[in-house]
Amino acid sequence: MSAVKIECRVPFPLTELIASFARRPESDFPMQPTQDINVLSTVPLISPNELKSRRGVSETAVDTVVNSREEIKNILAGKDERLIVVVGPCSIHLKKSAVEYAKQLSELADQVKDRLKIVMRVYFEKPRTTVGWKGLINDPHLNDTFDISRGLEMARDILTDINEMGLPAATEMLEPITPQYIADLITLASIGARTTESPTHRQMASGLSMPVGYKNGTDGSLDVATNAMHASKTQHSFLGIDSEGHTCIVNTAGNPWGHLILRGGHDGPNYSAEHLATARNILDSEGLSPRFMVDCSHANSNKDYTQQNVVWDNVIDQRIAGNKDIIGLMLESNLNPGNQKLNGGADGLDYGVSITDGCIGWDETEQLIRDAHQRLEAVVPAPASA
Repeated sequence: MSAVKIECRVPFPLTELIASFARRPESDFPMQPTQDINVLSTVPLISPNELKSRRGVSETAVDTVVNSREEIKNILAGKDERLIVVVGPCSIHLKKSAVEYAKQLSELADQVKDRLKIVMRVYFEKPRTTVGWKGLINDPHLNDTFDISRGLEMARDILTDINEMGLPAATEMLEPITPQYIADLITLASIGARTTESPTHRQMASGLSMPVGYKNGTDGSLDVATNAMHASKTQHSFLGIDSEGHTCIVNTAGNPWGHLILRGGHDGPNYSAEHLATARNILDSEGLSPRFMVDCSHANSNKDYTQQNVVWDNVIDQRIAGNKDIIGLMLESNLNPGNQKLNGGADGLDYGVSITDGCIGWDETEQLIRDAHQRLEAVVPAPASA
């Protein structure tokens, strides 16, 4: 069988063929996209500086933040024996009711300031286990329109009003970009149980200008919080935005004012005397401040807002009995008790009632705070500045 000769003829050299493809318009060869495949759209966001320029902050508001941060630091350091009370709605969803609550709390705070340092809980961002309303900043109109620029503006307005009353504000820092917009009006921050383990949030906390509390993990363990305290008090460099909204490298000095918040876990509450002794021992062994706050809500109340008073009374009893490791408590409270479902919009909502976790009402809140103030008079010396 004779051999078959196969001859391949190329009209011009291969290098010229490749070059001809390179010269052809890209539209002749549509490329398969490899990013933003699931992104529907992007919307430009107002810069932090532009937002802040829309409404000036008074000297009174600045003084509230600066002085209250120093008071909180003194309590954390054991120089001031008053108890911090972080109290307010589970989440803010309406400016009118938030300001009304703040006015009442401000008057009460002034009357009990010799024994209790009152800080209003002003939470604008809500972490969700699966899905749900993500808070006023994310969805200010309560209808899934996600007008975040408006949400940031509303948040600053509310915080400005509250601080101008002389009432300091506390919030949970959830989105790492948010602090550039509102942190100058926050006295006390927290990192939630779902995010305390997050490296992003630990890095963010290392650059925050106020004391930060770290909640124990949802399983009740303390190691994620103690690890966060170690991580956040050291220097970090990470991606973020500056005051003009430009992407940048953020270099931080570390935040030394981290502290533990006990909120219970899957195994139940962790506010008993035995739990608090264990927490102190763990903090001591880690070389961390042994002082901590107790959250009366969440797993400590078995997610039943009507049981917050049980936690409150027990912890106050322990403080009166001599446990100076307890430096504060947290209460979820609103104008009216309970909670309600959002159901896709603001229409038909009961005024002053939470749309997230259930809260105790104002009457019970005032009673708990006044009773604690009276009971603490025998054991908590009034600071010279109070």
